[in-house]
Amino acid sequence: MSNSHAILAITIRGGARRIFHPIREKRRVLASRMAYDDRYDTRLDEKYGQLTTIDIPAEIAAHEPWFNQTLTRVNDCVVRLGIIQGEYHWHKHDHEDECFIVLQGELVIDIEGKSSVTLGPQLGYTVPKGIVHRTRAAVKTVILMVEGAGVTPTGDA
Repeated sequence: MSNSHAILAITIRGGARRIFHPIREKRRVLASRMAYDDRYDTRLDEKYGQLTTIDIPAEIAAHEPWFNQTLTRVNDCVVRLGIIQGEYHWHKHDHEDECFIVLQGELVIDIEGKSSVTLGPQLGYTVPKGIVHRTRAAVKTVILMVEGAGVTPTGDA
């Protein structure tokens, strides 16, 4: 058995012991991410590409919250359209910044350990890599996200 599959006994606060099994922990993390993924309609295919008119009003009319579509790629980044309402889960992106630009509605970005940021139409905000955050919207809100092409929208485990 390799060291990566070793079972560890960990003593936690109060003297209780927890058995840590790396493979089971990985399965637990993946299952929790799948539960989030089922809640969101996330499409990573590049719908429009280059030299094509991007019809944002048609996309908004055709979709309901939670919807996330990669519209196009610009160099090493992508532009995604998000249609949201309610709360997204807390997450972070270890290696990439994430920029949010509000087209319609009102977006609140909660940042762990800091005050929340509220954005109305035509306002934007960039969350640096490694910062734990979540987005939420009380009403249907339409946003553009600009981020590295390798970003997993649901965050890094």
